[in-house]
Amino acid sequence: MKLLNFSVIILLFVSNMYHSQTPKRKFQISSDLEQIPLWPKNQMPDQSGTRGGEIITDKGSVTNVSTPRLIVHRPKNPNGTAILVISGGGYAHIELGKESTPTSDWLQSEGITAFELIYRLPQEGWKTTNVPFEDAQRAMRLIRSSAKNYEIDPNKIGILGFSAGGHLAGMIATQPNKKFYSPIDAIDSLSARPDFTGLIYPVISMLPPNNKTHAFKSILGANASTSEKIEFSVERQVNAQTPPTFLAQAIDDPISPVENSVLMDNALKKVNVPVEMHLFQTGGHGWGLGKKGSEVAAWTKLFKDWIKNVGLWK
Repeated sequence: MKLLNFSVIILLFVSNMYHSQTPKRKFQISSDLEQIPLWPKNQMPDQSGTRGGEIITDKGSVTNVSTPRLIVHRPKNPNGTAILVISGGGYAHIELGKESTPTSDWLQSEGITAFELIYRLPQEGWKTTNVPFEDAQRAMRLIRSSAKNYEIDPNKIGILGFSAGGHLAGMIATQPNKKFYSPIDAIDSLSARPDFTGLIYPVISMLPPNNKTHAFKSILGANASTSEKIEFSVERQVNAQTPPTFLAQAIDDPISPVENSVLMDNALKKVNVPVEMHLFQTGGHGWGLGKKGSEVAAWTKLFKDWIKNVGLWK
């Protein structure tokens, strides 16, 4: 019996050594995916930002963005719906690895044409901290201009954002006509309004007591006026033309308080915009698709069912 136990211990030790020494797969943007620059050469607004090469960590966190672009996840049999997918990262980095890339892969498997957004970051030397909003607004117009090429219904283009990416998505959804940049070509005459919006553990408000996020610091800094805080608080920009909205967040979120989703839900209901909110007891922040079997992992099915109910997902 002692010999058997000793053998089991040796096997467990060897197994643990193997797994600890097996290198984890490094994140890479697949070379099979098409990438579309958002701006024509030398026409990107508010240039003079970062000049170094783009940095992507092994886990898929992106910084030093100088070429904002779309990564296209095109299904074999498109169902006509498209979604612009935006990762968070406090406007200090972009979490492709755990948010937009796996989500875009899932959407692609469901027949959705997913456009993953790599956007400029406000603290990387640009002329204005509005550069993420310029890029996201342009991205919506660019997708709409390419609808025929990608077999997309131009009236079935949504936006889906996580964390600070949820703030970015919310700003575009509530203010699609705001002039974040001067038009540069015919594409900019198209609507930037998404037909539906998904906000997952989003940053929404820049007003106290919800103004302690990294997103707030990156966009507004330490000396923001009350009017600036209101201007960048998504719930204060909601109007009757805001598209139908889906919200999902965990009550125990330590980064973006759950009050953000509640504020957005209340604002939408006040102007009779269709909204569906799901609050999970546990899950924290930054769960992306959600660990299999976890409470928050249910959001993908809930989101899919909701879009079907509003008639925008076949």
